Amino acid sequence: MISLTTYHDIPLLGFAAFSGTGKTTLLEQLIPELSQANIRVAMVKHTHHEKFDIDKPGKDSYRLRKAGAEQMLVASAKRWALMVEQPCEERAAEPNLFELLPHLDLSKIDLILVEGFKHESISKIELHRPVLGKPLLSPNDSNIVAVATDSQLDSPPNCPLLDINNIVAMSLFIKALLPKK
Repeated sequence: MISLTTYHDIPLLGFAAFSGTGKTTLLEQLIPELSQANIRVAMVKHTHHEKFDIDKPGKDSYRLRKAGAEQMLVASAKRWALMVEQPCEERAAEPNLFELLPHLDLSKIDLILVEGFKHESISKIELHRPVLGKPLLSPNDSNIVAVATDSQLDSPPNCPLLDINNIVAMSLFIKALLPKK
């Protein structure tokens, strides 16, 4: 029986893969499937881009953050976003997933999906495309609960294999891992 890592009783499932494997594209298709099943999803994404913006240059929030606001919270009737600037000495280290999770409103989610953070000790589905010539992560990561691939593997892993292109089957696999409501 596979059990997922939890954070304050909320299941946590990562998607780990080398760059170019299609993590974001897969999640764009998977999240609506889970949402249709009334699973409220929160998403945490790691990026290797040291500096990134969620708003556009010229917008008020961008201008105020660039002016020196260390925290910039933008809110409307339908959405809010918080940008926090890290002091230079803190920027050297990659973010820690468990330091970011407290910012989520756990009362409004049933599942936390994580893109990236492949070295964190959380339950993960590995995405693997042999055509990219990269090795499987699963032989060296006991937290991988399944491998999703688009080809036959020379040496199958010791966990379930999923079709990376079958979003419905992947959604069903994930739903089966969740605690019953």
